[in-house]
Amino acid sequence: MFCPKCGQQNPENGKFCRGCGTDLGNVSGALAAKPAAKQLVNHKGKPIHWEGAITKFCTGLAFLIISIALSFSRMGESWWFWMLIPAFGSMGGGIAQYMQLRRAEKEQPAFASPESINLIDTPQNHSLPPPQTQWVAPESRYKTGDLAPPSVTDNTTRHLEMDSEGKTMALPKK
Repeated sequence: MFCPKCGQQNPENGKFCRGCGTDLGNVSGALAAKPAAKQLVNHKGKPIHWEGAITKFCTGLAFLIISIALSFSRMGESWWFWMLIPAFGSMGGGIAQYMQLRRAEKEQPAFASPESINLIDTPQNHSLPPPQTQWVAPESRYKTGDLAPPSVTDNTTRHLEMDSEGKTMALPKK
């Protein structure tokens, strides 16, 4: 796989780009699985689904039936029409969600299954570098001694007197 930021080729199971260090988790995830469909949400941020649309429409229909029944009974002579507000509101919400879901189905492209895509026979893009078969760890141009400063104890112990066994004794007497 190629890095989307710098274009360097990396191993298929790599987590970070070897050139620039970009996280390649999303790239390998996108290559391995089919893309997730865009989730529709309502004005409150809750997901819209078929069951919710049908439930809203049926709830509005139930309010409509109850308001009609109340209009013919003695109990709801004066207030049955107030039941039409939640009836038409809920039915309208259900129809709106149904229309959104239908539009999203039509706009959603059909994706091929991962098994049907043959990644081996895909043509090589000539603007990209040729594929490498063997990955070698990059060699540092610096040696460890070049980066580390000299030790403080090396300079201070150089001035101490040594005994016959090679152990330091004390500072030289002046």
